[in-house]
Amino acid sequence: MADDQEFRDEIGEVEDPLLHRPLSELGMVLIAERRRVGSDRLTISVPVPNYPGLSVLEARLQAALESSGSDAEITIEVMDDAGRAALMNALRKDAPPGIGETGSRTRVIAVSSGKGGVGKSSVTTNLAVALSRKGHSVGVIDGDIWGFSIPRMLGIGQPPVVIDESIIPPEAHGVKAMSMDYFVPDDKAVIWRGPMLHKAIEQFLKDVWWGDPEFLIVDMPPGTGDIAISMAQFLPRAQVLLVTTPQPTAQRVAKRAALMAAQVNQEVMGVVENMSWFTGDDGKKYEIFGSGGGQALADDLDVPLMARIPLLPSMREGADHGAPVTTVAPDSEAAAAFDRLADAVIAKKPRVRTHPELVIR
Repeated sequence: MADDQEFRDEIGEVEDPLLHRPLSELGMVLIAERRRVGSDRLTISVPVPNYPGLSVLEARLQAALESSGSDAEITIEVMDDAGRAALMNALRKDAPPGIGETGSRTRVIAVSSGKGGVGKSSVTTNLAVALSRKGHSVGVIDGDIWGFSIPRMLGIGQPPVVIDESIIPPEAHGVKAMSMDYFVPDDKAVIWRGPMLHKAIEQFLKDVWWGDPEFLIVDMPPGTGDIAISMAQFLPRAQVLLVTTPQPTAQRVAKRAALMAAQVNQEVMGVVENMSWFTGDDGKKYEIFGSGGGQALADDLDVPLMARIPLLPSMREGADHGAPVTTVAPDSEAAAAFDRLADAVIAKKPRVRTHPELVIR
């Protein structure tokens, strides 16, 4: 029979599904006792009531108990304020530089367009999931404060958790997401101007515990307004991925977002052409929205056309029901296109800035 310390160590190795750290590091193992008479004891403390992912955590604990040959029943308690502060201090200890700070490993990809209706949020969602499926840690900021849609597209139904004044974003398909959707009732509109928009974006970046992701994908609002300016200030080293459709008109409008990026010294990494074609039951490709817009924009900006995404009914259905096409139709043309896009994004390393001290104020 293992002693108490060995038993505690085994339980402490279980990873918390929300914070992605071992329970021992987070101080979540309160009691782990082996008993020669009677049942073993195991008490775990969680940061908040109705802790998201509790069922997953309990399943992982049960597997650890079975592996160790323990008959303990799992008891769950809720931390007090001191426990929550200690947990966040443990997370922050030796934490790397924050997103947007010098030395951060996180690559920020701003998915932008000149106008709405080109499928920018669908590209953001499926690119994020494709990167996650390749083993990368990914976060998404729903920067379209007025037209938020990312949580629904990812199938996230629970709000963020607040632990000791830090916001822990919910997660689906291996992607963490932050959005105004969590805070605005369905029957309310967001009627904000510059200063409030700026503050919201700042909170999404500084008050959210992202956990040092490899990629942070920002679903930008269309156009070149207040949010785009704030993002350029907070994330001056972001790479911009432009989304357009095959229409020449959409290509001309999308160029404005590229001009905005150039003015704030952000790098346009490439172009994605969405809604490129529809494959009919006869196997023929129909270019419903014309052709050539994406390549024309890429040529005009001297950047690569990184992907052409076809129209697919399952993309629309997935967006409505929280089932990204990269997960529900992995063998489809669209999923293959997003897989190639993810590879292209991974390969397109950010440029080295010759004057990193130049930041918009």
